Amino acid sequence: MNEQQLTELIERYIGGEMSPDERLYFEQLRKSNPEVDSAVVEHTLFAQQLDRYAGVKDFKAKMTGVHNTLAQSGAIAPGSQKSGGRVVQLFHRYKRTAAIAASIAGITALSISVLVSSINPGAPTADIANLNRKLNELNRKNQEQDRAINKVAQNVAAPVVSYKRGGTGFLVSTQGYLVTNAHVVQDATNIAVQSNSGKEYATKLVFTDAARDLAILKIVDSAFKAPAQLPYSIKKGTADIAEPIYTLGFPRNDMVYGEGYLAAKTGLNGDTLTCQISIAANPGNSGGPILNRKGEVVGVLSTKQTSAEGVVFATQSKYIYQALATLQEDDTAARRIKIPAVPGLKTTDRTQQVKKIADYVFMVKVS
Repeated sequence: MNEQQLTELIERYIGGEMSPDERLYFEQLRKSNPEVDSAVVEHTLFAQQLDRYAGVKDFKAKMTGVHNTLAQSGAIAPGSQKSGGRVVQLFHRYKRTAAIAASIAGITALSISVLVSSINPGAPTADIANLNRKLNELNRKNQEQDRAINKVAQNVAAPVVSYKRGGTGFLVSTQGYLVTNAHVVQDATNIAVQSNSGKEYATKLVFTDAARDLAILKIVDSAFKAPAQLPYSIKKGTADIAEPIYTLGFPRNDMVYGEGYLAAKTGLNGDTLTCQISIAANPGNSGGPILNRKGEVVGVLSTKQTSAEGVVFATQSKYIYQALATLQEDDTAARRIKIPAVPGLKTTDRTQQVKKIADYVFMVKVS
C-alpha cells in the first residue's frame, strides 16, 4: 500500500464512507499500529484546520460585502473612518486568526507528509497489506450480495388478486374515465379493467349513484395509453321505440356482440330512470354500452328480469351526463372530460363500428 492509498483509506474512515466491517478492521489496525493511528489523528486535525480557514475566508468575504453594500446605499461614507472602522476593525481582528490557521494547515500538511513517508512504501507493514486484502475481499462480497438481493427482488412476483365477479365498462373520456353499473363494483376491494386485447389496468372507483345504478371508474395505471378521441358520442335524449340497438360486453372472457331494439322508454313498473330493451344479455354484460345505428350511446345495460326471457333494462344515457357533472364538482381532473357531440361512426356500417368501438369497451374485474 503506497502513501496515496493510505491517505484515501484515512479520508474514507474520517468521512464515514467505510462499511461497518471495513471500519472495524481499520480501527483494529489503528490499535495495533501507532503510526497509522497518528496519521489518522494528524489528518483529522488538518481537515479541521482547513474547515476553520475556509470559514475565516467566508467571513472576510461577508464583511467586505457588508461594507460595500453600506457604502453603495449611502449609509456610510466610502472613506469614513468612523462609519467604516467597525467593518475594517472586524476584518483586522480575524485576519490574524486566518494567518494562524493557514500556518497551522501548512505545518500539519508537512507533518503528515513526513509521517506517511516514514512508513516504508517499498515494504508496507504486514498489517496494512492484510487490511488492504481484507477490504478488497469485503468489497467483493458486498457487491455479490447486492447483485443477489436485486435478483431476488426482481423475481418476487406481485401478489395475485383473485377476482370473484365482474361486468363491463366503457370509456367516456380519453383521460381514462369509464362508466359501468354501481352494482358491479358494490363493496369492491380491488377493481381492474381488461381491454379486448387482454391488457389489464389498475382502476379506482371515483363516483357511484346507486339510484341510477351508475358508477364511474378511473384507470390509474401508468401503462395505460390514452386514446386521442372517442369514436362514439353519448345521446342526451331518449331513444325511440323500435329503434335498432346493439351492445358489446363480457359475459365471458371474450367480447360478445348482441343486437335488438328499444322495447319501451320506461323500465320495470314504469321506472323513468331506465328503458326496456329487447336484447340477449347475461350477468357479465352489466355496465356495457347500448348503441344505436349512428354510433351513439343511448343507455347502459343494467338488469335482466328473471321472470321473462329477453326482458332487459338499461339506464338511460342522459343520466351519464348528470353523473359526470356531479363528479366534476369535486374532481378537478374530471372537469377536462369532453364527450364528442357527434359520433365519428355515423356513416360507418355495423361491422366497422364494432371493430372501432371494441378498443374502448373493457371487462371490469372485481374482488
